[in-house]
Amino acid sequence: MKSFIRLLVVFLLSLSFNSVLTGQTKISYEAEILKTHEIYKDISVLKGNVIFSHEGTLLYCDSAYFYQKESKINAFSNIRIKVSDTLDIYGDTLIYDGNTKIAEIINNVRLVDNNTTLTTNYLNYNRISGIASYFNGGKIVDKENVLTSKIGHYFTSKKQFFFKNDVKLTNPKYNITSDTLMFNTSTEIAYFFGPTVITSKDNKIYCENGWYNTKTDVSRFSKNSWIQTKNQYLEGDSIVYDRNIGLGIAYNNVVLIDTVKNIVVKGNYIENNELLGKSLITDNALAIFIDKQDSLFIHGDTLRAKYDTLDNVEYFLAYNKVKFFKSDIQGMCDSLSFLMIDSIMNMYHKPVLWNDKNQLTADTISLIIGNNVIKELYLKNNSFIIEESDSNKFNQAKGKYSYGYFMNNELYKVEVKGNSETIYYMKEDGSEDIIGINKAISSDLLILFKDKKVQSITFINKPEGTMYPVDELPVNERTLKGFNWQAMHRPLVPLDVFKWK
Repeated sequence: MKSFIRLLVVFLLSLSFNSVLTGQTKISYEAEILKTHEIYKDISVLKGNVIFSHEGTLLYCDSAYFYQKESKINAFSNIRIKVSDTLDIYGDTLIYDGNTKIAEIINNVRLVDNNTTLTTNYLNYNRISGIASYFNGGKIVDKENVLTSKIGHYFTSKKQFFFKNDVKLTNPKYNITSDTLMFNTSTEIAYFFGPTVITSKDNKIYCENGWYNTKTDVSRFSKNSWIQTKNQYLEGDSIVYDRNIGLGIAYNNVVLIDTVKNIVVKGNYIENNELLGKSLITDNALAIFIDKQDSLFIHGDTLRAKYDTLDNVEYFLAYNKVKFFKSDIQGMCDSLSFLMIDSIMNMYHKPVLWNDKNQLTADTISLIIGNNVIKELYLKNNSFIIEESDSNKFNQAKGKYSYGYFMNNELYKVEVKGNSETIYYMKEDGSEDIIGINKAISSDLLILFKDKKVQSITFINKPEGTMYPVDELPVNERTLKGFNWQAMHRPLVPLDVFKWK
């Protein structure tokens, strides 16, 4: 048996491709020139087309020192490590430990894996973990992306880079800067784990967690995420963004700001399409039309907005359980449209409008607004105006149509047209004492207000009326048909717009 082993050893040593056992590792080598170091006899000096082989990995160089006892290699010039069919590492100098299986490549380092190339001046490659790392700056280039960072790790089995400190990714469509970023070269998806900014000619995006598919331009951002365009700002707990169609969808604690029209929209779900110029907001949706003196708050189950090519709001829609609040005027309806260009707000389906002590209803109510000031209103079909004169005493006027006129957001004149009817509590001049109740009908009416109260009612065309002493008019005749006092539904503060009857 011993003789057989001796013969086997002699045979192996006679091969031109030499092998050395080092613990559990085995390094083989070949070269054009091979000699032993003059001083250190356990060191082999190899020159000319040197090739080392270690457990399936090939290491190429022009010359090398091979430390047989330590199973280490110092290689020089034209370094190449053949890791797999797709992965090669190049450099000027190599230090390789066969026991730890760690390779250090120094100067002019290139790691090439398919269409991705990493360049740096120092790379640490661990063959056991399959991780290649640099710690003092590196640059990665693929078909479309250029990425630089101070620290980087490449997980070769997953085709995935992990970058840290001063991370910058440049793409023809956008630039990304990040604190911490992971990039998969196969899927071309970038993952963010720290403060990250994505800048393009159309917008700017910030997040502290999320991902971006550089191949499809679809992304998801979370943790303090926001998107800023030329005239809009969108933020939310989570944002999904498709750059191809300009669609951003935000979830939870969402805020959309129109910086041109000073409109703030809030909710828990918002779709904002930059290319189509449309926005949709649901789930606790609230729109605030900002004014230094008095902002307008509008709530509905669903809010929509349409923008023109300059990102100016063309129209605003609210529907299902709509309420709005402004300190001097409040409203409630099933649906509402706000035509920003014409400054016309339309209220549909059982609309109610409150101004001072007045309640106005009709089938449809239209408001003309300019510079956040109400100028005129139009009550179309079944118009009904109620003023609370005293507790449980109401001045009333109804007709087919009504036109109201405002000054400094106060109603000062109303014209009632068609089949007009009134009930009016008459008072002595300068007194709150009621002297009678006037019931009248006419074709048209003119109502004037002063100091937020009815000052006079003028009957136009064929008036008929009766003045009743207060005690002689039965209570059930003191209201006109269709009377419906709805003060209990009136929003008294901005957050009341979320309360529904």
